[in-house]
Amino acid sequence: MAQFFNAAEIANAAVEIETRGQAFYLRVANAAKSQETKAFFEYFAGEEAKHKGLFEALAKRLGPMELPAWSTKEEYADYLAALLDTHALFSGGLAEKLMTEAADESTAIRLAMSFEKDTILFFMEMKELVPDSEKPFLDLCIHEERAHLKMLRGRLAKA
Repeated sequence: MAQFFNAAEIANAAVEIETRGQAFYLRVANAAKSQETKAFFEYFAGEEAKHKGLFEALAKRLGPMELPAWSTKEEYADYLAALLDTHALFSGGLAEKLMTEAADESTAIRLAMSFEKDTILFFMEMKELVPDSEKPFLDLCIHEERAHLKMLRGRLAKA
């Protein structure tokens, strides 16, 4: 017998990831020493805001989602909670501590790369749960997060 859970919960988790990502990028942009660095991080803050809006709309479209066949509701909820708990932006204040200590651009970029990778993983798991009609939306978000990771890597090489 198939089990279902409220899809809005996972979409709302994605909204929270994007909200925290935007706050991180704005904080780093405001601490930037050069206008170029400030503009670089403001671009990423804008991308996070865009994704936040997209996931808010997704949450409204989704109904109950079927769990993977290998999982019970409790198992999958625990797995998703573990993904969030270990996400760089949700790790018990670690991101905030590192942001405060990030005295240079390369440290901030490395932290950003870490949470972009965590976000990609979360979205890939989320894709397994959404209806086929929503998979292209998640493919687009994953593609954009991968592009962000590449941009950050390129900037790190110059920092």
